Amino acid sequence: MKQDPMNSVFAALAHPVRRRLLDILVGMPGCSVNDVAKYVVPQFPMSRIGVLKHLRVLEEAGLVVSQKQGRVRELYFNAAPIQLVYDRWTSQYSRFWAAHVNDIKFLAEQEETGHER
Repeated sequence: MKQDPMNSVFAALAHPVRRRLLDILVGMPGCSVNDVAKYVVPQFPMSRIGVLKHLRVLEEAGLVVSQKQGRVRELYFNAAPIQLVYDRWTSQYSRFWAAHVNDIKFLAEQEETGHER
């Protein structure tokens, strides 16, 4: 059975260190692993290897893309997986709530009309 790719996105976003890493990459596109570690380690004490492990999880989920430029890996945030999650859940639930809001509006209008008689 094939695993849903959204599972890896949710799992990657579940950890506060990985969310912080994404925040850093949004603000500093193209930064290196060392740059990221400078900002993460004071808040979440860990080794550079620990930072690399978290980045690997983000890459496997498709949330981080890296490019090798010489000896430096440039890191970039990829919003596409989050957009897919957003589209799936918001469109499904917005239809649900839109239908309920229309029902409430209809009932309120009926109530208002009934009071005017």
